Amino acid sequence: MSRSVNRPLLASYFLFECTYQRVLQPITLALLIICGLALSPSSRAEVELPDLGDSSSITISPVQEKALGQRWLRAYRSQVPTSSDPLIINYLEQLFARLIPYSQLSEKRIDLVVVENNTLNAFAVPGNIIGVHTGLLNYAKSENQLAAVLAHEMGHLSQRHYARRLEQQKKMMVPMLAGMLAGLVLAANSNSDAGMAAIMGTQAAAQQASLAFSRQNEQEADRIGMQTMVEAGLDAHAAADMFEEMVRANRLNRRPPEYLLTHPVSETRVADARNRAQQYPRKPAIDDLEYQLMRSRVRVEAEETPQIAAKMFKSELDKESLSPDASRYGWVLALTKSSQFDAAREALAPLLTKDPERVTYQIMRADIEIAAERYKPGLEIIEVQLAKYPNSYPLIVRHAEALMKAGLYKQCAEILDRYSRKRSNDDYVWYLLAEVNGLAGNILGVHEARAEYFILNGVYDRAQIQLRNALKLTKDNAYRTALIEERLKYVEAQMQDHSF
Repeated sequence: MSRSVNRPLLASYFLFECTYQRVLQPITLALLIICGLALSPSSRAEVELPDLGDSSSITISPVQEKALGQRWLRAYRSQVPTSSDPLIINYLEQLFARLIPYSQLSEKRIDLVVVENNTLNAFAVPGNIIGVHTGLLNYAKSENQLAAVLAHEMGHLSQRHYARRLEQQKKMMVPMLAGMLAGLVLAANSNSDAGMAAIMGTQAAAQQASLAFSRQNEQEADRIGMQTMVEAGLDAHAAADMFEEMVRANRLNRRPPEYLLTHPVSETRVADARNRAQQYPRKPAIDDLEYQLMRSRVRVEAEETPQIAAKMFKSELDKESLSPDASRYGWVLALTKSSQFDAAREALAPLLTKDPERVTYQIMRADIEIAAERYKPGLEIIEVQLAKYPNSYPLIVRHAEALMKAGLYKQCAEILDRYSRKRSNDDYVWYLLAEVNGLAGNILGVHEARAEYFILNGVYDRAQIQLRNALKLTKDNAYRTALIEERLKYVEAQMQDHSF
């Protein structure tokens, strides 16, 4: 799921840059931000945001929120390990697509960031940004419970709770967003008590404006989130069910999940959610197998080794699994990751017999062959599915990854180049395109794709270097030169602005 993958030497420089940005810098940058918040206002220049005008005159506008949110997202991406699993990302995007039409969001679009971390956490950031830790899928026992958390976060955004707090605290946007960045980066990169203490210290330094909402805001988000759930045809009772799961998790852990630090759940809040849900009939349990399959993917990654994961899922199958098909799927995935390909094929067969049209199973079938370096049959499986579902994000990404592994670099680059225009804000698409261009010997393409990757991750100085290198290769192409120069102007303008 992570992007720390082993590639040929030609791509090693790019991998070093990504590793530096995603692994080596987080702790240093987060601590700098925390220190800045703990000092006097004059020392906060290190996390100063662009000048948005006189903050004493009017509350921040939605347009300004969007601009700040995008800058925040880029800074956050550069400091935490994010998931590139196309199946999980696609599943969450589809779940949001079910909820958004029934939300009170004025702009019906969410920027999703999936954080590769096993803890129970989710967060909303001004500008319609929602982050989901993969661990949330492990804690939420059903799709409805997960949807309840997402709908709650959308409630915070639709009511602009951050902006409304600024009506009383006009000058808090900069420390609030900086404190949020520091706290959430530490939450994503540390499972230690020291990390938790730093988060709590950050909140205090930012006068608790960084993460926590007021009780009234929480109640409002609960109410609006439940309304969104009902109108989307989901179970309103799932919100109280999820709260109870959180209370249980809090009792069983020595330290509370990060989500409960920012969204405290009391017995009173559980009772309020339960009472509010009573006006709606409890919906019968539905088959949310696709969600359970995604949970299995998360659970495999959460184990120390694929071998341990394989034993865990096999034990579930031998006993009484709540979702036998999901347990079998997890077993197949773990067997594949531990290079037990024959066993994986045999274990997958019953799922294919039962539900041969499920794309998730067909991708798993292809993944086994690609992992076994049987590229031709693996590609054939993917291409048959693409003929049926040409716009499927998981299939397109898997196709590109398989082509690259098979050494079909030019074909892979052509696919990614086209797809990067359709999904231009997907940093993993640019990551893959940079790698395959390097393998294909397209040095100009490497520089351009790297630049876009670094822009999306807020690493503007490295994007500038890549674009300047690209300009050296386009002297005979006026049109390409003009495009790169415009992009360079954008990057330099971002560098001149104060940012995280």
